[in-house]
Amino acid sequence: MAKAPVLTPRAADFPRWYQDLINKAELADNGPVRGTMVIRPYGYGLWERMQQELDARIKEAGAANAYFPLFIPQSYLTREAEHVEGFAPELAIVTHGGGKELDEPVVVRPTSETIVNEYFSKWVRSYRDLPLLINQWANVVRWEMRPRVFLRTTEFLWQEGHTAHATYEDARDYAAHIHRNVYADFMVNVLGIDVVLGRKTAGERFAGAINTLTLEGMMGDGKALQMGTSHELGQNFARAFHTEYLSKEGTQELVWQTSWGSSTRMVGGLIMSHGDDNGLRVPPRLAPVQAVVLAIKDDEAVLAKVRETGERLRAAGIRVRLDDRTDTPFGRRAVDWELKGVPVRIEIGPRDLESGTAMLARRIPGGKEPVATDALAALLPGILEEDQALLLRQSRELRESRTAEVSTVEEAAEAAGGGGWARIPWATLGPRGEAALAGRGVTVRCLIAEDGSVPESDDAPGTVALVARAY
Repeated sequence: MAKAPVLTPRAADFPRWYQDLINKAELADNGPVRGTMVIRPYGYGLWERMQQELDARIKEAGAANAYFPLFIPQSYLTREAEHVEGFAPELAIVTHGGGKELDEPVVVRPTSETIVNEYFSKWVRSYRDLPLLINQWANVVRWEMRPRVFLRTTEFLWQEGHTAHATYEDARDYAAHIHRNVYADFMVNVLGIDVVLGRKTAGERFAGAINTLTLEGMMGDGKALQMGTSHELGQNFARAFHTEYLSKEGTQELVWQTSWGSSTRMVGGLIMSHGDDNGLRVPPRLAPVQAVVLAIKDDEAVLAKVRETGERLRAAGIRVRLDDRTDTPFGRRAVDWELKGVPVRIEIGPRDLESGTAMLARRIPGGKEPVATDALAALLPGILEEDQALLLRQSRELRESRTAEVSTVEEAAEAAGGGGWARIPWATLGPRGEAALAGRGVTVRCLIAEDGSVPESDDAPGTVALVARAY
């Protein structure tokens, strides 16, 4: 009798496959409150690696980590009208504490522009205090009506950057730097997802921003996922919170600001971009475990070789895990590691000791072959880089093969409804066409230039709208 598949096939039911994978790979569980999640150790290990890679890039960009309170006075949000209007449906508001009604309700942090500006207005006095570049790693709460683990949850984890600058140009350039050199570099070169960089339309901008830059990734079912955003806030929040500085010329000036963020949504993007019917496929540069060494049999010589091999790989700079749980059937352990998407499995048994080899199983391209055990430490770095490049190439090829060039709103809706993206001239689509698509569940993900770069304005000549169904 054929063995039943561990996961629902992607082609049969993509949402069910996604949920199956999260459960079987032990990434997360639903929390006790609707829309919350419990991130399990392996899933959190993926997030920690994302944090490490992003945090290093954020610090290279000059920002320093800080922390701001989870609770924000409700009055802070009302100071910037567009901001509070944009977030009002998602707010969680605390009215009682310590058994008493609060004098003023407090909002559970949906984002921190308002409370950051309350303190920026105290910290910024002179042009010498600028630029002020702050990042925080935190949780936020946005009351989600249709939750899905990692993709849309009431509480999620993220980083949010907040900066203040002396000039519009400095703020604009910094937002673009984060967009391109922090987020895109990480998503392309570590996550292996060939994201598209663009700017949001006026209707899709962050509440309170004058421009929003976005990174959009195509998922395995052809839908889009917004992977991160970088916002030019102009002087809207500075004006509301009186965030001013004394210029070199001795005049009081409002600062120009940015904010930018990415979240645990990237874990969902990782799953849906690279996962297959056998589970996750984790890019080697990201993987908490790049190689697992498995003992096939409870044999002292085998276990000794497993430990020795692990030590050699660790010394070669590879993130390695030893699996000597020989009281669990080998086949079950191999399937578990395959589900978790560990790039390389090294399987060692008594026969391998006799031949001086190990069985090398590569998760990303698939396939197994015997390799001399003593050669593994030298071979694996190159193999891992090959597999990293393969994931990026597959991501790019998927997006290119499922993106159609169209010239009408109807063609754009058909392309998106058929499990792909569409490119249409923005001059043809415009806000009216954008509204028509929205009525059919299709959104303008971003605006791009004809050559794929980010246009300087919404109405720049040759601007193209990228449209899709999205998570």
